[in-house]
Formats: sequence, C-alpha cells, structure tokens
Amino acid sequence: MKYKITCESSADLNDDMYKKLGVPVIPFRITIGDEDYYDGKTITNSQLFEYLATCQKLPKTSALNELEYSEFFEEQLKDCDGIIHICISSLISSTYNNAITAAKKFDNVYVIDSLSLSSGIGLQVMYACSLRDRDVDIKKAVELIEKRRSAVQISFVVDKLTYLHKGGRCSALSLLGANLLNIKPCIVVKNGRMMVNRKYIGKLNKVLDKYVIETLAEYNNPDPTMCFITYSSATDEMLEITRKTLKEKATFKKVQETIAGCTVSTHCGPNTLGIIYYNDGKEPEITD
Repeated sequence: MKYKITCESSADLNDDMYKKLGVPVIPFRITIGDEDYYDGKTITNSQLFEYLATCQKLPKTSALNELEYSEFFEEQLKDCDGIIHICISSLISSTYNNAITAAKKFDNVYVIDSLSLSSGIGLQVMYACSLRDRDVDIKKAVELIEKRRSAVQISFVVDKLTYLHKGGRCSALSLLGANLLNIKPCIVVKNGRMMVNRKYIGKLNKVLDKYVIETLAEYNNPDPTMCFITYSSATDEMLEITRKTLKEKATFKKVQETIAGCTVSTHCGPNTLGIIYYNDGKEPEITD
C-alpha cells in the first residue's frame, strides 16, 4: 500500500524538510483583527512579532474544522491508498477530534494524537516517514508511532511571560513576580499537557546552558540519531550556547535547527528556545 504522512503546520518543520520528506501540511489559521492568515503560508514569525509589539491583544489561533480536514484528506487520497495524519495534542487543541470525525468518511485514513506540539510532532513525523520509506504496513506503522510517542522529550525555556499572560495561561501576579525576579520558566509537555518543570533566574544566555545540561541529565537515554533546537526567535549567541552545550554533553549524530511557527510563537513570544529528542535510547526494532 502506498500511503502518505501528513500533519498540521504546528509540527514546526521547515518547508525544505516537508518537501524532502514528502509530507503535505494543513496550516493553522491565525486571526489578527478581522483578517485570517495561514501559519507559514501568508504570515511569518517576524510579521507576527511586529504585530505583537504594538498590540495588547493576542492574535487568535483557530482549531481546524471537520470540513477543512475532509477536503484535505480527499485531496491527498487522489494519489495514494492511505494516510497517517499526526495531530497536535488533543489536550492542547480540538483539532484532533475534528480530524478523527473527518477521517471516518474515508478508508485507510489514520489519525494519531501526538500528545505533543511543535518539533515534538515533527520528530514523530520524521519517524513515520522512515517507516513509510521502509515499506512498513500502514497499520503496523500506526502502532509503532503511537507506541513511541511517550518517549518524546519536548521542553523549552520562555524568556518573558508576557505572551502567556496575554493568552490567559499565566496570572498577572505570576507575570509581575517573573519580571521582578527575571524568572525564565522551563515548560515541558507531558501526557499531552504543558506544565512548568523548572524555573531559572538570570540572563537568558546563562540560563540556556543550564537548561540543556539539566534536561540531558533528567532525560538521559536519548536516541542519538536526532535532536532538534527549535526557537521562536533567537540571537546568534543563544544558538551558539545551545549548540556548544549539546556538543559537549551529548552525542547526537544530527542537530536540526528549526523555527517554530506562528501557532506556537503566538503564545510563547520571542526568544523561546527548546531541545527535543526521543528519550528511548534508540529506534525500536520492527517486529511482526
């Protein structure tokens, strides 16, 4: 069976990677005022941050609806026999439920709840593509992807709580305290939900070094094949510190840098950076 791997723009792989992997993407809508934009297609992070710098009200990120998924799946099935679609966590967005409902209209469309976001989804997309390219049966591929998703380590450090506050994810008191103490929270995604794991104090450049070291120590069984450095925006110094610490403390064969899309950046704001990898030692063997 010839099948495709698909995802939403929230997987935060870049256009070249999607093209190389052969992964069609359905973009999230970003509403600014009365205008709708499409994540990564008609609006970029730099344009988003220009808007956020002058507006107190956050743009809205809209869940994709059943009709949008139905039309997307129908189009993709014109030249394949099946689809594995990997969704943003069902505990973060209602899109998963809408995708499931749409998928019921077709044969061989499987929707996977990534229980993740950003490059945590992207990592699963890449794994799914490797299974597809090895001609693993579509049902077996679904089983393997779902079995491995709990091993995704995804965390990130937020420079300012301003955007989480604007989006209702942080109280005014927490915002004030964070600003006064220069707190940089480390947020992790566990069981499909975002939660604060640690709180760092100090300048971001120093915090990032400690964040990488402590993350590798806590999640200390990485698959050495790949690690993402994903960021909403970052200075050269931020990236250099992260690269250097990863090189000194880990043995990843490849470190892929990618920019988070507007879906994630709307809520986290600029200078948010994280490392993402599978924390299960190595890719599991495929058995019947």
